[in-house]
This record gives sequence, C-alpha cells and structure tokens, in this order.
Amino acid sequence: MVSTIQNTDVKQKEADRAVVVAVTSRAVFDCGADDGDEVCEVGVAFPLLQALQRVNERLLEENPSESLLFDVVLITSDSQQQQQSSRIISNTRHHGLEISRFCFSSEEDFTESLLKNNVHLFLTTDRDEAAQASQKGVFSALLNGKVASSEQLRVVFCGDAVIRTDTEPPSASQDAAQSFWAQLGEMRRRFGMLDSPLSLVLLTSRGGRESCGTALQTLRSRGVNMDEAYSLAGAPQSPILSLLRPHFLLINHLQD
Repeated sequence: MVSTIQNTDVKQKEADRAVVVAVTSRAVFDCGADDGDEVCEVGVAFPLLQALQRVNERLLEENPSESLLFDVVLITSDSQQQQQSSRIISNTRHHGLEISRFCFSSEEDFTESLLKNNVHLFLTTDRDEAAQASQKGVFSALLNGKVASSEQLRVVFCGDAVIRTDTEPPSASQDAAQSFWAQLGEMRRRFGMLDSPLSLVLLTSRGGRESCGTALQTLRSRGVNMDEAYSLAGAPQSPILSLLRPHFLLINHLQD
C-alpha cells in the first residue's frame, strides 16, 4: 500500500513539464530513535536537495514563468522512519527544503510509489533498491557518499554506459535514461557558460579519446552538452571523482 501526502507549503509544479526526482528519506535524514529531539541529523542527500532547489531558484530568476523545474518527492519505505513520518515532514520545513510530496510504502511496494508519481529519476544509497526500480523502467542512480556542494548540482555521465546505450536494443530503462538526459540538457541550456548552478560532466573509463569523443557526440545528438569531459583510459575513477565531487553518477546497468 502506498500513501502520498502533498506538501501544501510548496507550490506544486506543472506535471507535464516538471522533472520528478525521488529520493529515499533515509538518505536525507537520519532520525535515529524517537528520543524527543525533533531535529534529525542530515544525510548524504541533503546537499543534493539544496542544489536541486538552487537550480529551481535560478531558473525562476531567469524566467518567473519557467515550468521546467525539479519536482522532488521523498520516498519512505523503512518501517521505523514511517513511524516518524511527522518528524520527517517537520524537518523538511525546519531546513527549508522544497519537497512537493511525501510517499510512504512498504519495502515491497516502493517501486509502485515511483510509478504512481511518474518519477524521472530515483536516487538512493541502496544498490538493490536502484536495481529494482530500474527493472520497473524507472531510471535510477546511486548517490555519491562523498560530501558534495550545495551551491551547484554536479552530475557525472558514465561515457561507457552512454556508448552501450547507443548500441544495444532499446529497453524501458534505457528510454527513461535518455528522456532524463534530454531534460537535463534542456535545463543546462537555460544558463550561460559561467556561474551555472548545474554542471554536467562526462567520464569515460574504458578506451581513449576516441571513446570519449563518441560519447560526447552521442550526448550532443540528444541535446546534451557537457561542461567537462575526462577520458581515464583504464585508470581508476576514485581520484577524479574525489575532485569532481558529483552528487550522483548516471549509469544504465546497476545490475552489473
């Protein structure tokens, strides 16, 4: 069973234009035991929500009637956190987070909440959850555990996955991925080269500059232009990711 609570403190986005991003509540707040302290510790996804909100604010500064905005949904499938639903909601208000809807479901039904809310991207720290959502055709990504900026939304595209998507037969999850890429690309074009609240980075692990160039061309053909591109040619990703500090990496094969 899925229960959804609309946040009346937040202006709801236009359903046909908004980019719906669902985030697991346990990645945003660590409420721990109900010890009487209403304020929860913030989690790894907290800077992400602030960065998403920053993009929306800048879009509306540029155009007050802008409808291409991030629409954030908080997903709670943990039974302990469900018992603390009022604390989760009050903490979003306490921290000034712009959450449109709160969804509560069992662990078995959490994918239903994603489908009901027409989620374009699901973000979690749990690889199994991400894989389950992907199998249902919901584009999913793992949150980066490193501390990221709250001022700029930094997204890393996995170039190897981009190339693989372009050569494999289409699937529901691949269609969802390409749709989200296009939405991000359209958002990025709203801003100039400098002082953008949204940064898109391409990271190609295998192959050399040729593979990186192929991935860039594939993304450009879909209206997505990168701010930065790196070809690792087999080198480990960890050092460059530590420098880039992305909020999440966009890949397609979480089951791998």
